[in-house]
Amino acid sequence: MLTFIRLVPRAEAPEPSFTITLTHEERRRARLRVVLAPAGEGGVLLPRGLVLRDGDVLVTEDGASFARIRAASEHVSVVETSDPHLLTRVAYHLGNRHVPLQVEPGRLIYPHDHVLDGLCRELGVAVAERLMPFEPESGGYAGEHRHAEQRLRPLGGHG
Repeated sequence: MLTFIRLVPRAEAPEPSFTITLTHEERRRARLRVVLAPAGEGGVLLPRGLVLRDGDVLVTEDGASFARIRAASEHVSVVETSDPHLLTRVAYHLGNRHVPLQVEPGRLIYPHDHVLDGLCRELGVAVAERLMPFEPESGGYAGEHRHAEQRLRPLGGHG
């Protein structure tokens, strides 16, 4: 079984032989068993606190195998409005509840939750349910920042 242990800087990543499709929650985990496409099983053993993003490339310890991370489609709620003040109010209320939030121009995306959908509707925005990849903001205190050096380390580097 192939075990992927390190993130490759995007500029140095060769074309991977494998693809690993993971949900947002799975991309936050340091250790997990995965399905490799086109075929096979593998493992991911990464430093704790590292959050994988769609398009990241992982490498095995021996440097011989590479896998591209793909964000899986998930059940999400999408709020769209051309009113920046209203969008800001909705973002505030969702953020106040510590909801993971994908922020894009004119829209907010969060894991589907009918209670949060009701809150957003009460604030005056329409909410649509969708099945799509979810890439929320990391946050100001996210572990991703503590491990930035691991994202930038060259393939042969150990320190």
